[in-house]
Amino acid sequence: MSGRNTSGRVARYGLLVALALILSYVEAQIPPIFSVPGMKLGLTNVVVLIALYTMGEGSAVTINLLRIVLVSLLFGNGMSMAYSVSGGLLSGIVMILLKKTGWFGITAVSVAGGVAHNVGQILAAMVLLGTRSIAWYLVVLWFSGLASGFVIGILSGELCRRLEAIDRRQHP
Repeated sequence: MSGRNTSGRVARYGLLVALALILSYVEAQIPPIFSVPGMKLGLTNVVVLIALYTMGEGSAVTINLLRIVLVSLLFGNGMSMAYSVSGGLLSGIVMILLKKTGWFGITAVSVAGGVAHNVGQILAAMVLLGTRSIAWYLVVLWFSGLASGFVIGILSGELCRRLEAIDRRQHP
């Protein structure tokens, strides 16, 4: 997905942001896994990874921030935005840095992003609540970040391969 023309690139941004909004809504409808607060699948990370691997770092950051703001305005509140921004930014930075090394595949980048997202959210909670006593909860969320990051990474890798094949057919 090279995004060679401006209108095509804008359309791709719009589609990915819309997909992220839909996935956020779908994920919000899923009951908490194992009744553990804060544990989610991270479906919207599929969109961020697709943007990162097919459009570049700047596009991934832009799409992720647009998604966070829009989801917070539509389905959340100021607190949810603070947690999402901290988790999303840390996750994005980690994924970009790992991808740039060239040493890691999309699944490993996704796993690291899932764990970093949880770390960012716990750090935000520690600041907002003024306590370190919730740091222990990272252990619980690390397992969910590892598992969901793995699944999301495999799914994202397959989708990127299919999208690149479509792009090659359209732009030989």
